[in-house]
Amino acid sequence: MLIRPRLTDHFGVHKSQAELDFVIQFLDEDLPLYVDPFLLWKSPSQQDQALHTSITNSFNHLNYLSKKGKKDTAIDTLVELSECSEVGLGLSKSRRGVRIGKHQASEVLRLFETIPEYSQFGFTHFEVIQLYVNGISKDRISDISCNYLKSFLIDYTFEQCEIHAIPTQLVTLESVYSYRSNAFERSVKVRLPVNPHNGEPIIFTPKRWLRFTPWINFEDYFKTSCPRDDIFNPNEPVDRVKILQYNRDNYGAVERYVDLKHRSAADCTNDPLFSQIPVLSAKRKLADLLKLPSGKDDGADAKYERLCTELMATLFYPHLDFAQAQSRTESGRHVRDLIFYNNRSVDFLDEIFADYGNRQLVFEMKNVAKIDSDHLNQLNRYLQGGIGNFGVFLTRHSLPSAMYKNTVDLWSSQRKCMIAVTDADIQLMVDVYDSKQRTPIEVLKKKYVEFRRSCPS
Repeated sequence: MLIRPRLTDHFGVHKSQAELDFVIQFLDEDLPLYVDPFLLWKSPSQQDQALHTSITNSFNHLNYLSKKGKKDTAIDTLVELSECSEVGLGLSKSRRGVRIGKHQASEVLRLFETIPEYSQFGFTHFEVIQLYVNGISKDRISDISCNYLKSFLIDYTFEQCEIHAIPTQLVTLESVYSYRSNAFERSVKVRLPVNPHNGEPIIFTPKRWLRFTPWINFEDYFKTSCPRDDIFNPNEPVDRVKILQYNRDNYGAVERYVDLKHRSAADCTNDPLFSQIPVLSAKRKLADLLKLPSGKDDGADAKYERLCTELMATLFYPHLDFAQAQSRTESGRHVRDLIFYNNRSVDFLDEIFADYGNRQLVFEMKNVAKIDSDHLNQLNRYLQGGIGNFGVFLTRHSLPSAMYKNTVDLWSSQRKCMIAVTDADIQLMVDVYDSKQRTPIEVLKKKYVEFRRSCPS
């Protein structure tokens, strides 16, 4: 029972996200990142620049089709381009999105007719359609880009599978856009990895292309460049549709915004899936944690959980990729867990996988004065659920001697391991994080080694 299972966990790729060139996809939901074509445009790589040119030329070809009396073909093409489920990017909880409708596609194509500059010269950055047409947002820009680049991404995926020994199968893709013919090739047979949950093909995307929000986007335009005084009367409520209409009538406003984004392009970088908090922030969060009383008064338990989540995600990175914080209920008690992927990147983590079967690690957060037998039973039942036989308490103090003996007995009888990480251990982790001499994961290893020495041989 894996929480938010990933492709690498299933195929036994024991590397963290930081070590891989492609983004690790979830198997049962989308990843909230998006391909930003602006990153390809500003890339120093000639290959990325050429790929951006192919996206732009392919999108502008829709104008050529419309002018040649093939508007229906252009509309159908844009509708098909608007969803690319194989890349697993976006907000879908099922990895299956919905394409735009023909009416919305027609609105996009009408920009070529109503804005003379686009009709004559085409788009340089097609993602500006977000500033003209309602309902077009970052997921559409990303999916259209991926569909235009699908042929390249297929080759890239196969190459990465070869490097990391990820198995592939012969699959049939419904369509692949051909830059040469500016049309879809149908029923294309290729070798790709497949999702073990549903047998559907998976296509990788390079991390360097991904952002949480495209560099050119409506929210940024509204905040930095929208001439609101020209659009709205005093005290008039903001209406997105009215802004879009203004932009269609005033091409220069959008061009000024794009020029601004060009001039600040050096600040446009890909977004990592996870960014560690600075040392100073870690120290401040530690100080806040140490001042918290145990128990639930004044929301102390919720504050403890929040601080532990922020600290642990940073301190264990990159050896443990953070999966999520989740809630569950045990015997009427609210339980809050932290789940990490076990990348097996150091000997200690590899041992945890080999001896206890943990492809993920669970940390149960307990802001209590002392751990009791009910707490041990809660964690024990969770470990029985298939996550593995190694679990950790995040709690304020060391286990009472009777509870510690119970954990040793549990190890002796069932080979299950429960250890407690205390305030003092977290303080040591932060000190290690600050010194850069060692890694905080070694503190967890130290706790485990101490526990095993207490167990009978």
